[in-house]
Amino acid sequence: MIISPKRGFEVSEYENRLDNIQKLMHESRMDAILLTTQVDIEYYTGFKTQFFQSPTRPWYVLISSSNKPKAIIPTIGESGMKETWLDDIQTWTSPNPEDDGISLLLSAIKSLTKKYKCLGVPKSQESVLRMPLDDYENLVKSLDGIEIKDANKILRQVRLIKSTAEIDKIKHICQLTSQGFTDLTHLLKAGESEHENCKRFKQHLLSLGVDDTPYMVAGSGKDGYGSIIMGPRDKIIEEGDLFIVDTGSVFDSYFCDFDRNYAFGFICDEAKKAYKVVFDATDAGFNAAQVGNTTCDVYHAMNNVMQKGGALGNSVGRLGHGLGLQLTEWPSNTATDNTLLKPGVILTLEPGMEYLSGKEMVHEENIVITENGPEWLTKRAPEELPIIQ
Repeated sequence: MIISPKRGFEVSEYENRLDNIQKLMHESRMDAILLTTQVDIEYYTGFKTQFFQSPTRPWYVLISSSNKPKAIIPTIGESGMKETWLDDIQTWTSPNPEDDGISLLLSAIKSLTKKYKCLGVPKSQESVLRMPLDDYENLVKSLDGIEIKDANKILRQVRLIKSTAEIDKIKHICQLTSQGFTDLTHLLKAGESEHENCKRFKQHLLSLGVDDTPYMVAGSGKDGYGSIIMGPRDKIIEEGDLFIVDTGSVFDSYFCDFDRNYAFGFICDEAKKAYKVVFDATDAGFNAAQVGNTTCDVYHAMNNVMQKGGALGNSVGRLGHGLGLQLTEWPSNTATDNTLLKPGVILTLEPGMEYLSGKEMVHEENIVITENGPEWLTKRAPEELPIIQ
């Protein structure tokens, strides 16, 4: 039986996150940071709601360089926000197209941007602004004399290093999903569709204790598949097919993200060889994932194995990424990313290669960087391609 970690975090967890971002804010001469997305708001406040699925209302949190965060949110979320560690909460009745919280937000920003006269807003790659563009443009026009800087670089620096409590949650969801993949060899059935097989897998994951599986893609085809981001489809799985399932399951908001490959009845020698190549590439990436190395080192270690193994190409663009409150987080394992690896960094290792024209083989595992070297969070895939009879 897999023991679940405690849900939620102690207040000290949020205090540490705030302390880390405030130090970087002072170095960047930034008075406040505007947060608008579900993940950023949850990370700094603990406010957990599925209501972000509704696009009707904007939500705002301001990180101050000297005080606790301030929430400016629709009244419908007030009771939930009061359950967090925040005590400065302003609300308005939303939706209100004439003024959907903007006057409150503007006043709060002006009160916080007196020292450096600078507001941070996430702008760069992998950031999202979740508010009406008209409202944002009007807000900027009203902030005369206030410099607006990109806050994304320092926000992602803080989230890059996971705490012990965060690692425990990610390790737990990796263990649950690893068990699910082990059991999947007995659940998969030829003669049924990708969709039917994935539905049965998702139901099994829920029975094992995952909170949800919001991400599950699949692909199949004779001797291989051509995409790792589509499906599952109504295509019937047949003898001679290669089938991939890639899942992002969740425990207490934290993701795992890894895949497994299965053949049905028989498979071509080229697919068997490609599977062994990406398996060995994953090992090479794991061995390179040492404190003091970079994401580039991890990329090159995996890519070198695949090049020697006859890779025809790679359409994915990277060989893994960060992982946490989002299915994919910064950084990316690429030839140019060059992010320094430190204890507490969690990565996916995701070597992928084209081995026949239009046929991909992708393998993925999750690891955590420690002072003593990398550790597997997922249960390692079989060394040889599983064949379902």
